[in-house]
Amino acid sequence: MGAMLLIRRRVVFGNRDFAELVVWRVPEPVPPSTHGFKYRLVYIVEGRRVVGFDNERGKGDHLHLGDQEQPYAFSDVETLVADFLGAVADWRAENGKA
Repeated sequence: MGAMLLIRRRVVFGNRDFAELVVWRVPEPVPPSTHGFKYRLVYIVEGRRVVGFDNERGKGDHLHLGDQEQPYAFSDVETLVADFLGAVADWRAENGKA
């Protein structure tokens, strides 16, 4: 069985900011991740990624907050989406977008 798309959603917040959430169930983990999901969740403001969660091949599970990158402890898709939405809400509150 091949990859199966679980989530593909674009959420527009305003004229210059939006979020994209894409999650796939994959037959083999994306190294060095050990789970069966490939994901990319990103919040873009004025053409710039300000929040992002992904598991790029070779990097594994990690998140981006502005220019900072740090490891992310993936547990399940529901928690991933909640963590991402929480990080977006935090960024929007801290930057006068809430």
